[in-house]
Amino acid sequence: MNLDDWRSRINDLDNRILQLLNQRAEAALQIGDLKRRQDAPIYAPEREAEILRRLGETGAGPLAAPAINAIWREILSACRALESTLTVSFLGPEATFTHQAALRRFGASVSYRPAKTIVEVFDDVERGRANFGVVPVENNTEGAVNVTLDRLIDSDALICGELRLEITQNLLSRASGLDGVKRVLSHPQGLAQCRVWLAQHLPDIATEQVASTAGAAEMAAADATVAAISSDLAAELYRVPILRAGIEDNPHNSTRFLVIGRHASGPTERDKTSMLFAMRNEPGSLYRILEPLARRGINLTKIESRPAKQRPWEYVIFVDLEGHRATPAVASVLREIEERTLFLKVLGSYPAL
Repeated sequence: MNLDDWRSRINDLDNRILQLLNQRAEAALQIGDLKRRQDAPIYAPEREAEILRRLGETGAGPLAAPAINAIWREILSACRALESTLTVSFLGPEATFTHQAALRRFGASVSYRPAKTIVEVFDDVERGRANFGVVPVENNTEGAVNVTLDRLIDSDALICGELRLEITQNLLSRASGLDGVKRVLSHPQGLAQCRVWLAQHLPDIATEQVASTAGAAEMAAADATVAAISSDLAAELYRVPILRAGIEDNPHNSTRFLVIGRHASGPTERDKTSMLFAMRNEPGSLYRILEPLARRGINLTKIESRPAKQRPWEYVIFVDLEGHRATPAVASVLREIEERTLFLKVLGSYPAL
């Protein structure tokens, strides 16, 4: 076959794919009608996770799992929009890393609502201004995002999903070179993730914290003496050249994000449960609380402590464990743990990465 023959075959395949996509869209419309009559949530994280996992594990062709996931994220997003329009709140403005994480989870066919703070994202979800919110919870270089942890203590929102985003930090500026930069702006996490590079290449230049990496890019667009540490998406959106790319100190820099909502996620083949508890300040308390996990062979994937603001020198413990709270094994363990704590709050069960 020559090039024209292959292009003709591609055209035929595209037509067949489009026909099948429209058939899928018709099915989505019928499903949306059923969900409305049953008052069921439009977005089912467990169902979408099952679809992506199944397709990614098929391995029947040259397309790798990440490429398949990227394609199907948009198919799922477009079909979901036919059922109902979702509103997703994120830490704005546009082109923040949180915005990128939201796009990766929900796709383009969603109404996005930028929030000024992480607290506002929670408020949007709790007050019904948004169906879901996306918030950062930890970075593998700088650790936990404490504002998110503190808000989870009091919020009624449930964790219904997670995702991890590889973070590439860039120095954006309209300056012709590093010698033209007089100030470097970014979110505190952005500055912290690049502190070694800044010390080596801009040791005498003042750094300033701003509310977001995208906000820093917007300021750099307006002032050629300002440089922003931000994403390539922000560089494109605000039309600021990338003066230096990949300046993060850790080449494996990544941030974990949570999806929060008002409805619990159902179980899948691989889930995670997040919870928090308070305990008595006495020897062996933490061991006694976590002992049922070891006894029943349930893996603990994370533990983090935060000061309990109501009681000086006491702490709230955040824990992630493998499994869904609806399964008998995890439900039994949670009952045991609750009996051994001052209080226990399950923050949500959701498909694991």
